[in-house]
Amino acid sequence: MEQTTARRSEPEVRELIRTIIQELAPSPDVTDIEDAHLIDNLGYHSLGLLELAFTLEDEFGLPPISEEQGRAIQTVRNVEDYVVAQLSAGVGG
Repeated sequence: MEQTTARRSEPEVRELIRTIIQELAPSPDVTDIEDAHLIDNLGYHSLGLLELAFTLEDEFGLPPISEEQGRAIQTVRNVEDYVVAQLSAGVGG
């Protein structure tokens, strides 16, 4: 990606996150992805969730997510909120 995370607006970051989640999802044909549940709606399993976490960490320069934080993230919106909060706190970029 040519554009750096620091130059992306929050809506652009959220859109990129949704795109990544949908591209990696075992069941990507969900129409309302913003409110989709990662496991129940998109078919993610433990290895898929790890792949998603690693991809987001690489894309946004984030530190590894803790197990506790990971368990709290269950929906696409939770993922977006987590990444945006990390970037807003100056982590990653």
